[in-house]
Amino acid sequence: MIKSASQPDQLLGWMGCLADPTRLRLVRLLERQELGVVDLCDVLQCPQSTVSRHLKVLADQGWTRSHRAGTTNIYRTAFDELDPAALRLWQLARDQTEGWATVEQDQLRLKRRLSQRRKDAPDFFAGAAGQWDKLRGELYGQLFTQQALLALLPSDYVIADLGCGTAQVASNLAGHVKKVIGVDQSSAMLKAAKKRTAGMKNVDLRKGELESIPIDTSTCDAVLILLVLTYLDDAMTTLREVKRILKRGGKVVIVDLLRHDRDEFRRQLGQQTMGYETKEIENMLREAELVKPNARPLPPEPEAKGPALLLATAEKK
Repeated sequence: MIKSASQPDQLLGWMGCLADPTRLRLVRLLERQELGVVDLCDVLQCPQSTVSRHLKVLADQGWTRSHRAGTTNIYRTAFDELDPAALRLWQLARDQTEGWATVEQDQLRLKRRLSQRRKDAPDFFAGAAGQWDKLRGELYGQLFTQQALLALLPSDYVIADLGCGTAQVASNLAGHVKKVIGVDQSSAMLKAAKKRTAGMKNVDLRKGELESIPIDTSTCDAVLILLVLTYLDDAMTTLREVKRILKRGGKVVIVDLLRHDRDEFRRQLGQQTMGYETKEIENMLREAELVKPNARPLPPEPEAKGPALLLATAEKK
């Protein structure tokens, strides 16, 4: 940060720094746009050695600062750190260079340079479209998509997670809604769920049967039933209970197995049924007096070894 101009040499230093036309042009370019050395060389039409030398002088006097972006230094003005007296000097210099033909030429070249940058992005995506999903995952991971979708949820929602298991879903939801009520009949699952959600004050874990859900009537904005119905002896009773705990206009989301013929798989996982047809689930939702039932198959994930799944939704009128 530049020190206060209590000594004449400070003022002379600022004036000397701005006395060079190339440095004046550099500050004008950088006051509104971060730019790299290559960009600046192109706009100023100067060799890199010249641009780098002037940037060092500006940085030493506190007019600019830089940060690394890969192998490149990106420069910008440091006006937020300047002494007010230095800022007044710059304003004078800026006013006196308005209409300077050289500056106007710089702005035209800068506009062309930035326009080319914007063109580079469509060109990149045109070539990368076929591999974009894979590339995006490798560069940024997958969780940001999930977090973005969760952020769409109304923050005042109360959501019931029926058959919550170890609370993987409940813990993901907790930071985005008012309350998550997790219900499971397994003490072992609930123990693991409590460990996972420790410190999450808006996660309420309850032990209970889904044929008699331990949640008050008309208190939930949404209900999740993920990979649960195939474990139940009486899925219809559970769906009627879902209608009871939903508020008017509330929504139920179900993910479960599509009908399959892998009996060994069913017995190995302790499931009671061999999954459901989409029309079957829709009819069950209607029978539970839920409206707008809709069910569709989900595309199998490449690494998934179990039967294909379906997604079903319905609402309480």
